[in-house]
Amino acid sequence: MPRVGLGFDVHAWGDDRPLWLGGVHIEHDRGLAGHSDGDVVCHAVADALLGAEALGDVGEHFPDTDRSVAGITGVTLLARTVALLAQAGAAPVSVDITVVCDHPPIAPHRPAMRRQLAAALGVSVERVSVKATRPEGIGLSGDGVGCLAVAVVT
Repeated sequence: MPRVGLGFDVHAWGDDRPLWLGGVHIEHDRGLAGHSDGDVVCHAVADALLGAEALGDVGEHFPDTDRSVAGITGVTLLARTVALLAQAGAAPVSVDITVVCDHPPIAPHRPAMRRQLAAALGVSVERVSVKATRPEGIGLSGDGVGCLAVAVVT
């Protein structure tokens, strides 16, 4: 029976950090703060996958108190999440992601993000959708505070 999961992640901008979104390094003046690399796209997808199988959330499996996951890359976290799903007898089928931020532009990086995510999930790139929207000055990621991502998976 198909299962659906919804994931959400948000990180504040952090100085002196590289920006990683969807497993892709993006040249930008700031990265996202966090215990990991701050890749909100991969984290949202991982949370959606865990939710689809009622396996908890990213914070439960990769807590920020665990030194062994300090600095973990988003694609590594995602691959480990896929392994947890496999142990439960499940596998990702498709994913739809929306990135919400005023900057940087996501469109130029979309093909690379789709490829990275597809590889980490073990699905074809045609099963991965990455979209973006700008909040245009409204709310959390529109006021220069951070970047967020929402993901739905089957």
